[in-house]
Amino acid sequence: MSSITSFDSQSVRAWTDPQDDTSARIPFPSAFVLPPRLPLGIRQLDIDNDANIRARTMANNITSQSADYHVMTWGGTKLYSGIVNSLNLAPYNLEFSSGEVTRDLKGADDPTSVRVDFERPFISPPTVIVFFSHIDLDQNYNWRLKTSATHIDQEGFTLNIETWWDTILYEAKVSWIAYPSDRPEVWSTSVNTMEVRPYDRPQTTASKAVTFPTSAGFYKKPRIFVGFNWFDINCKHNFRLRAYVDNVHVGGLTWHIDTWSDSIVYSAGASIIAIR
Repeated sequence: MSSITSFDSQSVRAWTDPQDDTSARIPFPSAFVLPPRLPLGIRQLDIDNDANIRARTMANNITSQSADYHVMTWGGTKLYSGIVNSLNLAPYNLEFSSGEVTRDLKGADDPTSVRVDFERPFISPPTVIVFFSHIDLDQNYNWRLKTSATHIDQEGFTLNIETWWDTILYEAKVSWIAYPSDRPEVWSTSVNTMEVRPYDRPQTTASKAVTFPTSAGFYKKPRIFVGFNWFDINCKHNFRLRAYVDNVHVGGLTWHIDTWSDSIVYSAGASIIAIR
């Protein structure tokens, strides 16, 4: 069994009242027999640019029925709002593997890629989807960060956390989920604003309709998980980024990646999972 939970900091406080730790106890859509695994992904952030861009998400006090969800910051950063999603996976559901990797890139020679080994090998190379749950970037340079999964085989994969140009990344945490590529009623993809416009023509909105392949086999509207996997944002204005979907039906959905006010987003991407 699996389900999806979303926590919006603005369900607890107004965006005009930034706090270091905003949390709420949220019940799962259906109770589990045992506490589930909760891979987390950020899908919205609004952070002031007068300090480093720091955001951390967490779920704790996990029971079979609910968990405490947190959207946090530290070190003087003002986090106006944030939304975190979790894909709630039953611990006995062995079709899905999940985990997280933290990379501390303070040193110029620190590696940006790490090999991840599955706890249980798959019969064939699985589908692997990755997304950010924690970021910490220097305020003084444009915020550029991306993650991906490569060299996927039955035993594991390479998880990449990369930046470019003069961006300074202090730390990032990526959650990952792997599942059999031929599993019915699960579909995932990575989308990017550069599918609809070039990076040098920033706009406040980007969207695109996506059709599920017939192999997905959805017979009713699936539930949707969304998490950031890429962004390139001008540091002269606040970090404002939102990814979401609408028009969800058995045949597809429309994804959106937006910003607002005076923020400048050159490009951004998200991982999307649809599951029955």
